[in-house]
Amino acid sequence: MMLVASSKKRTPNRLIEESSPYLLQHAYNPVDWYPWGPEAFEKAKAEDKPVFLSIGYSTCHWCHVMAHESFEDPRIAELLNRNFVSIKVDKEERPDIDSIYMSVCQAFTGSGGWPTSIFMTPDQKPFFAGTYFPKTAQYGMPGMKEVLTAIHDKWIADRGPLLESAETLSAALNKMEKNEGRAEEGLLHRAFAIYQRSYDSRFGGFGPAPKFPSPHNLLFLLTYYEKYRDPAALKMVEVTLMQMYFGGIFDHIGGGFSRYSTDRYFLVPHFEKMLYDNALLILAYCKTYEITKNDLYLDVAEKTAAYIFREMTSPEGGFYSAQDADSDGKEGKYYVFQPREILQLLGESEGKAFNAHFGITEKGNFEGKSIPNLLGTAKPCKDFDQYLPKIYEYRKNRTKLHTDDKILTSWNSLMIAALCHLYRASGKENYLLAARKARAFIEASLREEDILYVSFRKEKRGEKGFLDEYASYIFALLALYDASLESAYLEHARQLCTKVIRNFYDWENGGFYFCGKDSEPLICRPKETFDGAIPCGNSLMAYNLVRLCLLTDDGELVRVRDALLDFLGGESNDYPTGHSMFLMVLAEHLHPPKVVTAVMKEREELKELPFVLTTDSLVKVRRPTGDFPLKGDRTTFYVCENHSCRPPVNELYEL
Repeated sequence: MMLVASSKKRTPNRLIEESSPYLLQHAYNPVDWYPWGPEAFEKAKAEDKPVFLSIGYSTCHWCHVMAHESFEDPRIAELLNRNFVSIKVDKEERPDIDSIYMSVCQAFTGSGGWPTSIFMTPDQKPFFAGTYFPKTAQYGMPGMKEVLTAIHDKWIADRGPLLESAETLSAALNKMEKNEGRAEEGLLHRAFAIYQRSYDSRFGGFGPAPKFPSPHNLLFLLTYYEKYRDPAALKMVEVTLMQMYFGGIFDHIGGGFSRYSTDRYFLVPHFEKMLYDNALLILAYCKTYEITKNDLYLDVAEKTAAYIFREMTSPEGGFYSAQDADSDGKEGKYYVFQPREILQLLGESEGKAFNAHFGITEKGNFEGKSIPNLLGTAKPCKDFDQYLPKIYEYRKNRTKLHTDDKILTSWNSLMIAALCHLYRASGKENYLLAARKARAFIEASLREEDILYVSFRKEKRGEKGFLDEYASYIFALLALYDASLESAYLEHARQLCTKVIRNFYDWENGGFYFCGKDSEPLICRPKETFDGAIPCGNSLMAYNLVRLCLLTDDGELVRVRDALLDFLGGESNDYPTGHSMFLMVLAEHLHPPKVVTAVMKEREELKELPFVLTTDSLVKVRRPTGDFPLKGDRTTFYVCENHSCRPPVNELYEL
């Protein structure tokens, strides 16, 4: 839902000049919002006021709730405007700010989430934090009015403890502790055992509700299965992917996956859809298809891609960020049905059959209405696919759904990689074409010389890129190379990797900083090693370095690769399952894939090569040399593994 609906008689605040959909949603609040910048902090210093920082994003349900309850309320706005300087930040445009203050929120509350609410001094040092505050106290939660009043009174009468807290927190944020460790195989087996203990053998997924897809967990388990052939690893993945597809977390009418399931069955989702979830799930479904050859996994991946093309792709080829959980101010309203709607659309006979197949009942499964799902069926039935376009069009016109059309470099890169894998799994050219077009968009709109930018919307670029932008884009370039075997992608990836090492690497303590040397100075320079909803930049850089070292002969990359793997080994030692992308990379490093060296005579002969390879192999393209000569003056393939190569062959089938 958009929060700027009734703006005709209201005066906009400073956010009206911003391009972020999230900031624009608050442009007509009575709160005197500032965007992040020196003007706000100078005002706070000049007027001796604390700063209230609110961080969120445009499709965040509880951000909408807090905005409606508090930020649209003139009485709350009056308290904020009189006693504080208020700053609004889109976490997706400023992930650096979000990274720092989310860690503050977690330190205060033991958990995090959005909206993130931070109170800090005019020099950006936090002294109190939380997430959503209701307008008035309820359910044991302090109300926004009470929080604002208490902090103001303390600031005026006895701010010493607040300032002391701010200094202590800031010092803790800047304290660098190096976890000594090594990238050892035991980490993989320990993580696998933890996944087994937390696995829900009946309904899939890990741990209790809410259940998040966390596709990088599944990608690690798939890699573990490839390397160690433990059937339990594959079974955990298959049960989870099947349950997710059969459940309501998958949109059976329009395709694509919601953010997470509120129950253990994957039935009732939090209905917001994020680009990154769908990209990573395409990767997981594709890899599972390549291992099992079960067509259902490929079908789910293709339905997810169809959703992205239909609703989340700009005319220029970039991919939008997210779609809201709310429509007309109500969560899930867009997605649910009553039986009579389907009967009116399809007629009595077909409508009853459709309702029975997708669990659409009079009782409903979500607030008196039904989320379409397949949990009550033995298997999907393609006979009902013919009705989906009609129901989809009806749903689209029944109520509106807000799409955050901001285009992010990091999330677009994940989708580029996903489409490359889908191209290799399906052999369908349109997926590679879409990946190339999105890459061209990044080159045209989100890159200048060797600098990447975070976001793009309405002809305006956001901040200079952070680690995640570069790590994700290199990840995409490597996927484009794997799909096309065009050496330009590989060379571009290598060049960007060198830049990332120069601008982000911590030679003293190990690992990559989140912010580069040319980023805006903040109260600390964060370093993220934990995989959250998406793999962190350090994990992706580990993947990139391991891959590049297999494909190139760059000694500098080898040195950084080894140091980074040991650094992440130390970081992951206490909680290995929080570092699943790194664990996947470590398994690849300790048990390297087969390398097919393609000595090129004719470019055309390489076109089919990506389709005959397993997921556990890669291709190095090179010109003839003394070590790798042509056989019979034709394109020649060498399969190398464990430092030795098999006899060269000319035909792909011989591989």
